Amino acid sequence: MSINTERDIEANLQIGPTTDGMVRLFIVGDGVEIPMDFSPEEANEIADEIKAAAGTAAGVKK
Repeated sequence: MSINTERDIEANLQIGPTTDGMVRLFIVGDGVEIPMDFSPEEANEIADEIKAAAGTAAGVKK
């Protein structure tokens, strides 16, 4: 499986700060909960990667 493999899976994504000063991405899906904590610096890097991917995806011809 790769990033281009489509899957028919539903999940919810919540993003927010924790009381420990981390940024948590919390993924909830069919019986699965995945908390992922990142430092603010790491979270900013992830945000930059998401923005770059969105820019590239916007330029893809369908």
